[in-house]
Amino acid sequence: MSGQRRSTDGYAENAAALTAQYESITFDQVHHDILHLLPAEPVRAIDIGAGTGRDAAALAARGHRVLAVEPTAELLAEARRLHPDPRIEWLDDGLPELARVRARAERYDLAFLTAVWMHLDAAEREAAMAALASVMAPHGLVFMTLRHGPVPPGRRMFDVSADETAALAVANRLTDIHRGSRGDMLSRRAVTWSVLAFRRTGA
Repeated sequence: MSGQRRSTDGYAENAAALTAQYESITFDQVHHDILHLLPAEPVRAIDIGAGTGRDAAALAARGHRVLAVEPTAELLAEARRLHPDPRIEWLDDGLPELARVRARAERYDLAFLTAVWMHLDAAEREAAMAALASVMAPHGLVFMTLRHGPVPPGRRMFDVSADETAALAVANRLTDIHRGSRGDMLSRRAVTWSVLAFRRTGA
């Protein structure tokens, strides 16, 4: 692995700055395009790549039970400190394997992957989509955002298209139900985002 960047590179050493950045934007601002698709009744949710716990906390505030999954210890510690909600369970795990999540043998009605997918290379994305689909309940909803633009120094990102992601989702029994795009919430002119939603089909 020497010389090869990992998907989480650049996060631990910048945890304090990233925490301030992530928490400066609300869940409703980030996910405005798909709020109408969220279930009104409480469900079992999973936030994969939970970061500082902003999205997990917002989902918990809506009454959902949330498993918040984050592989970077420094961010996970900040999340626990900032969002001590009994409806959130924190777990050290990550993509592409989701090994600890899958070992629990639980299914989720709602999944969020916010600014996560573009950190995975092609082989990792293929494995990750299969792992994600395997933990979704029938008719479960998956929401995902993809970052497009220059890669920040010290980070590992790939240019991943909405079309590729949707095709991979469909191959794993996740139906494409929403595609959108928007500018960057932090006013970075060279950065844009794809907003995607999928629904699990079958048992």
